[in-house]
Amino acid sequence: MKCLRSKQLATDYYQISMSNVYINDGKDQEVAVFDLFVRNNPFNGGYMVCAGLEQVVEYLLDFGFEDDDIEMLKKNHPELTEKFLEYLRDFKFTGELYAIPEGSIVFPHEPILRIKAPLIEGQIIETPLLSMINHQTLIATKAARIVQAAEGDPVLEFGLRRAHGSEAGLYGARAAVIGGCAGTSNVESEKIIDIPSKGTMSHSFILSYPTEYDAFWTYTKFNPNNLILLVDTFSTLGSGVPNAIKVFSKLRDAGELPKNYGIRLDSGDLAYLSKEAKVMLDEAGFEDAVISASSDLDEYLVRDLKLQGAQINLWGVGTKLITAYDQPALGAVYKLAQIESSGEIYNKLKISNDPGKITNPGYKKVVRIYDNKTKKALADLIMLDEEEIDETKPLTIFHPVYTWKKRVLTDFNVRDMMVPVIIDGKCVYEMPSMKEIQNHLKEEIESMWPATTRFTNPHEYHVDLSEKLWTLKNDILTKN
Repeated sequence: MKCLRSKQLATDYYQISMSNVYINDGKDQEVAVFDLFVRNNPFNGGYMVCAGLEQVVEYLLDFGFEDDDIEMLKKNHPELTEKFLEYLRDFKFTGELYAIPEGSIVFPHEPILRIKAPLIEGQIIETPLLSMINHQTLIATKAARIVQAAEGDPVLEFGLRRAHGSEAGLYGARAAVIGGCAGTSNVESEKIIDIPSKGTMSHSFILSYPTEYDAFWTYTKFNPNNLILLVDTFSTLGSGVPNAIKVFSKLRDAGELPKNYGIRLDSGDLAYLSKEAKVMLDEAGFEDAVISASSDLDEYLVRDLKLQGAQINLWGVGTKLITAYDQPALGAVYKLAQIESSGEIYNKLKISNDPGKITNPGYKKVVRIYDNKTKKALADLIMLDEEEIDETKPLTIFHPVYTWKKRVLTDFNVRDMMVPVIIDGKCVYEMPSMKEIQNHLKEEIESMWPATTRFTNPHEYHVDLSEKLWTLKNDILTKN
């Protein structure tokens, strides 16, 4: 049996059942505002790298139900009315999307996406939007941490075989490149990130030849410009590195040694082996040879290897990147913030005994405040969309829960974090290239204090509410 995906059905059924009620109860004319945000940073870290917007836009612009989708729903769910099923036949997204661009540093509680659309449209798209932003933001954040640990050395994403399916591998590779990886082994990714895939050989390739040297030399003949030899199949220092040196020497003598060449270590004590291999390569006159490493790496192991003086200058990271091994899910949520019905606007919030789970009402935006002298980010402010900040006057910000914690800011500038992406169902945003997204992330990280980006006990970056939004929120809480 062949399984053909229907991406428009990649949702939770309660989005369908609620929407069926909405249209039959006359709520299809209501306009809703939804915020997509994350409550906590992943990996016990101090920040996130948002990613997935391009796939969100592709999804929204192409969204619609096919006749066979509707027939399936009709057959399996008799509670769905004809009125609702007919509505689905002409369904398309007609609303607006504002978003924080990919590659931006973001923090808990601030909207990454803001949707304003007819209530049914905003409801039906919730699950796929969450899945796209949750996954790619999580992987991009993990990648950024690993790249940070590598201290300027290139990092390659090697995780497809351990990904949770090929689609997760594809979009995980994209997110890893957004997070700063120099490339990926995933060949399919070339179509969406326009970067050639990377890779050379496995242990099985070497074992398929009579000797390790035969494998190396034969590979060299057909891959003269892709020459990273895997040296740990038998004995890294006893045969792997010596055989690699024999191949490099033969190429050098023939004047055919490529500009980029080297070895890969995939097991053992990487710090010790890389240092010993470096001595052997240097003594043979191959001081510029690449020494790459793989083997279940993450940001902590890369950092420790650096501290131990490992002579590694190219890192291949697989399982623990593509699966976000130490936190395999990001808890982004999608919450209703406003309803417009019969010309009246009603601001909404979710109430909880846990103050961290009480949502923020209204049609909002996010701004980032920078110090004019240091160019570093000082705080983010969630505000009502119509609010403006006068940069010529001191600004008092305060903790949204512990309100006695205040700070007065002077000599600052303000940047709107959200940009219009879709208006009236049409895209108004020019998607940046992958290189532009990577450069944007570099600028974002440069603008953060090291205390925010450190791995252990990072500083909690301030995300506050404007006084007007805080007052609106507390007025609603008081009335409830």
